[in-house]
Amino acid sequence: MNITLHTSKLENIKSSVTITGSKSESNRLLLLQALYPEFVVDNVSNSDDSNLMTKALRSESKVVDIHHAGTAMRFLTAYFSIQEGRTVTLTGSKRMTERPIKILVEALQELGAEISYVDNDGFPPIKITGKKLSKNKVTLKANVSSQYISALLLIASKLENGLELTLEGDITSVPYINMTLSLLNEIGIETSFIGNVITVKPSTKPLTPKVLVVESDWSSASYYFSIAALSEIGTEIKLSSYKENSLQGDSVLVDIYKHFGVTTEFNGNSITLKKVNPTESTLSLDLKNAPDIAQTIAVTCFALGMPCDLIGLHTLKIKETDRLVALKTEIEKLGGKVEITDKSLHLSASTQIKEFVPIATYNDHRMAMAFAPLALKVPIIIEKAGVVSKSYPTFWDDLKNIGFKITK
Repeated sequence: MNITLHTSKLENIKSSVTITGSKSESNRLLLLQALYPEFVVDNVSNSDDSNLMTKALRSESKVVDIHHAGTAMRFLTAYFSIQEGRTVTLTGSKRMTERPIKILVEALQELGAEISYVDNDGFPPIKITGKKLSKNKVTLKANVSSQYISALLLIASKLENGLELTLEGDITSVPYINMTLSLLNEIGIETSFIGNVITVKPSTKPLTPKVLVVESDWSSASYYFSIAALSEIGTEIKLSSYKENSLQGDSVLVDIYKHFGVTTEFNGNSITLKKVNPTESTLSLDLKNAPDIAQTIAVTCFALGMPCDLIGLHTLKIKETDRLVALKTEIEKLGGKVEITDKSLHLSASTQIKEFVPIATYNDHRMAMAFAPLALKVPIIIEKAGVVSKSYPTFWDDLKNIGFKITK
């Protein structure tokens, strides 16, 4: 399904949007709930990824297909490796079979896991025979995807002797690691993160049952920060439910979007975004701790004619698509100029945006949503717009409620 987005002159938008639970928190808590059924998880994300995670954890099949869900692939690789006596083949979409899993597999094998590759060495599908893991020390390079690290941490308390994980070098996406550790702490698991060593103690006593409430997704909020940035001064958008002391790394949006003239007010469990005068004419950011908002920021800068230099983006090449190449391709179709390396993006200032350009989405939900706010500047076509269901199924309906015009 391709859609065309455009807007009449939207002046002084005054809207409220309720966003579903964080995909990142939901997938972590769903796995912990599978390990510790005494916990109840509330406000779970309605994303495809979280639905697939739920279905996979409940499945009794010998083959589990998680389609495009990269987080589920990493977390379930670890989960199934400790399901004693059960053999599972974990597979996914064509793109998933091109996304590396070797670093995580080798770490689990070092702990004693029994995992083999079905087709290509280092890539899904993989065959996992669950067993009791008694080894407790492993080392990873610190600049790998934080999901490899979190996958190990999430099962660590179920290992016979817990886990001592040493990270070598500069650590990527620290907020996502801290999120995992905070959620472990919340359910009563003892952890420590000192220097480059993370320790998780084994769970040796019953945990206290409780309801775990998932905060709404900051990555999904990023598109409204972008809309506010591209809107008239005086625009207000209210979003719920968000915490000022969020566990999510993408909450840095609050500080980043001040550069674009977007202020954030916290009121109870909601935030209100307000457009004021912007403060910057150029932008330089290191997004190693929040790479998922790089696309939104790049498109916001392009729409405003603002040059930017974004670094710390080395993990974007192994996402749903190579997001750096995809951003360059699509922004240049619109008339922009972009230079990329394997870990950075450099956008030149632009003076015009071409109208009715079809934006390819590459089976990547964030490509579709990151480019949508451009409709505030010019009519734009989003190809295969249904891809947003991966993380935010009601996105197009919510844009309509704000005032966007959408035709199929």
